[in-house]
Amino acid sequence: MTNTAVDSPLLQPFRSGALDLPNRLVMAPMTRNRAASDGVPLPLMATYYAQRASAGLIIAEAATPNAVGQTYPNITAIHGAAHVAGWRRVTGAVRDAGGRMFLQIQHGGRVGHPATSGLTPLAPSSVPLPGTIFTPGGHRPAAVPRAMTPAEIRATVADFADAARNAIAAGFAGVEVHAANGYLLHQFLGQDTNRRTDAYGGSVAGRIRFVVEVVQAVAAAIGPERVGLRVSPGGTANGMDEGDTDAIYPALVDALDSEGLAYLHVVHADPGTAVFQEIRRRWRGVLIGNPVLGDTVPDDGGRRAGERLLAAGADLVALGRPFLANPDLVDRIRLGAPLNPVRDRYLMYVGGPTGYTDYPALAETLVPAP
Repeated sequence: MTNTAVDSPLLQPFRSGALDLPNRLVMAPMTRNRAASDGVPLPLMATYYAQRASAGLIIAEAATPNAVGQTYPNITAIHGAAHVAGWRRVTGAVRDAGGRMFLQIQHGGRVGHPATSGLTPLAPSSVPLPGTIFTPGGHRPAAVPRAMTPAEIRATVADFADAARNAIAAGFAGVEVHAANGYLLHQFLGQDTNRRTDAYGGSVAGRIRFVVEVVQAVAAAIGPERVGLRVSPGGTANGMDEGDTDAIYPALVDALDSEGLAYLHVVHADPGTAVFQEIRRRWRGVLIGNPVLGDTVPDDGGRRAGERLLAAGADLVALGRPFLANPDLVDRIRLGAPLNPVRDRYLMYVGGPTGYTDYPALAETLVPAP
């Protein structure tokens, strides 16, 4: 098989602030459910991430900042000494392979269940997740969350800051605060999920307050140059209905633009939309765009979609499933080589090496011509 080398801006180095990256391809955070039941990363995870160390930056999968923030079984955490030790093995393996890592910190909010965490979920308001949620005993009806008290809000802000300190102690270069995809911080942003009448609800200024306070606390704990923020404007994951997307995100960007953060990460970024263009216009720092690629790996690995984002003003491009199925995605894009497809979706969330660390590298898939 003959491959054609690709000269893409995605393959160019990038440097800004604390980010010194060999290319502009970011491995997006993807929950893979390969941790122990208590959230401690398992040794297999070190292999998985080290295989993908050629990414310009790896953003490791969501880790919870406290016990009540747990979403699903076997997700990672970063609130205890054992979590720090487990993650240190992962970051060490990636560093030895030449990679760089941030850790995403995520609190599930209403996306949680007592059958998983042993605790009643907390949320901005007592509005349950629509439908069912997966637990160790299978799918169950979602639990009704308890509306957070002001004291619990303050404690959660502190938990995020402590989790960020733990991440740095575990060897990460920085953290990404997860305010997207229908989890706790995103729930505060939405009109449907946030029905509070105090200072953390109601107006746009009230609904962005919790996110701003979390980001500022994390930045104060480890330095703003080590902190990224992930958002999903208009996102409907986990039953979200923001209601006034065009007002929320300009206000949030304006509130945080001067903080000097490492980056802003926009999920399902579409360069043709007004909200993406407005975010780019207002955000003076590094912008990561995560394009919509669907459930399959495109034949170019997301290259064309990524290049469109760069042309529209993104600085870096985050890809998920292409990296999931192709540990050496950077080389495959550079060489114009064929890509592995994602296998059975079930294998994405089931423990063990199958569908996790056994995707073949390019050298294993190309057969020399006779």
